[in-house]
Amino acid sequence: MKNPYGIFVALLFSALSISCNPNKSYKEQTATLPFSRDLTEIKKDGKLKVLLGYSGTSYFLYRGKPMGYEYELLQRLANHLQLELEIKISNNLDMLLTNLINGHADIVAYGLAITDDRKKIAAFTDYLYLTKQVLVQKKPANWRKMTLDNIKKSIVQDPLELIGDTVSVRENSSYFKRLINLSKEMGGKIIIDTLEGNLSTAEIIQMVADDKIKYTIADKNLANINSSYSPILDTNVPVSFSQRIAWAVRPNSPLLLEATNRWIKEYKILPEYNVIYNKYFKNKRGFKKRIKSEFYSVNTNEISQYDEIIETNAKKINWDWRLLAALIYQESNFKNEASAWSGAAGLMQLMPGTAEDMGIKDRLDPKENIRAGTKYLKILYDAFYDIKDSVQRIKFTLAAYNCGYFHVKDAQKLAAMNQLDPNVWDGQVDQMILALTYPQNYNKEEIEYGYVRGQEPYDYVIDIFKRYDHYLRFIDE
Repeated sequence: MKNPYGIFVALLFSALSISCNPNKSYKEQTATLPFSRDLTEIKKDGKLKVLLGYSGTSYFLYRGKPMGYEYELLQRLANHLQLELEIKISNNLDMLLTNLINGHADIVAYGLAITDDRKKIAAFTDYLYLTKQVLVQKKPANWRKMTLDNIKKSIVQDPLELIGDTVSVRENSSYFKRLINLSKEMGGKIIIDTLEGNLSTAEIIQMVADDKIKYTIADKNLANINSSYSPILDTNVPVSFSQRIAWAVRPNSPLLLEATNRWIKEYKILPEYNVIYNKYFKNKRGFKKRIKSEFYSVNTNEISQYDEIIETNAKKINWDWRLLAALIYQESNFKNEASAWSGAAGLMQLMPGTAEDMGIKDRLDPKENIRAGTKYLKILYDAFYDIKDSVQRIKFTLAAYNCGYFHVKDAQKLAAMNQLDPNVWDGQVDQMILALTYPQNYNKEEIEYGYVRGQEPYDYVIDIFKRYDHYLRFIDE
């Protein structure tokens, strides 16, 4: 059997023309890379582009909220670097490093084990955590009635027992390379069944539980948290020494690597880091709760229990229902009983007067609340009839929903007074809504409705569109 991992490394290494010749300078070794973009260029662009894998520990959607170990850390890194986080999902985990080198992203953040072969292709950050690779196998069907000794006798207890047997892994994973080395170390061949690159480690682990494959290899922390939902799995047999798990950048991005390493060093000593790690790799109760939820994107195509109502009403205003869902999450986190000090209540946080104007009596009735809130959105949207760009028009509508139509009209007036475009929200009127926080602006004679806490509508529009972007990745239309 050919070694696809070795072929992959050789081809990529050859294509990039990178040599490990110590007589060549760093500049000479990286000059032939197909793409170049370091922290200086990233800062000018304002966006940190990150390639992520979609999985139940890395990046996913749960009850309308984006979550994940890598996702949470990346948010903090981007904030530290004062950059906007732009997430890209890899549909083929075997192509992560290839896509990195070709410029699809600045960082690969998917818990990669640092190996010699990978170090020939990419530059790795300081490690985020240490783990070991373990064998994932299934216990007998009646294991609960068996003694611990009998369970052990019925399953593999030493990697030597894998000689002549088949283990299934992705072909360009560190697990594949480990199986090849393990075969050499033991002096006997392990048959490697190569799986598709679009399968996450969690999905492959579940394939063992479902009898679709016999064995696989996984990092111990991933194996343990995923087996908590399928206790029939055994993950106790180590097949490697400790390995360093890290992120990767292009070899010609030394400034980005240095800045990321500096942040990792500072952040890892904070208690918050351990809280995040434990949330995704040690909190088995939380993991089981997510797995069983109807609103866990790894399992279903649902955002909330109100999806059907949201879809029906979104059609009335010709909006993508996922955008309306993002607004509702922003207002209430899909908590129907939510109420605010201002008197707003329900899923779309309707004020008593607005509810009365829209013709509803019970603001805590989900159907009535969403119907009335959507009707009000339509009124606001129609009021901005002179804005021709549909996305900009929606942003004006969202801002008006948050702080009031006439405050937004004041911001448009202020934009015109400052030679800005009053019909463009981004970088134009949004700056003026911020300006209306200050007396030198809201006290102008032309400004009719005075002070507004401009940061709220400014952030409101940004947050809804960010959440909408997450929903687009996870939820089919």
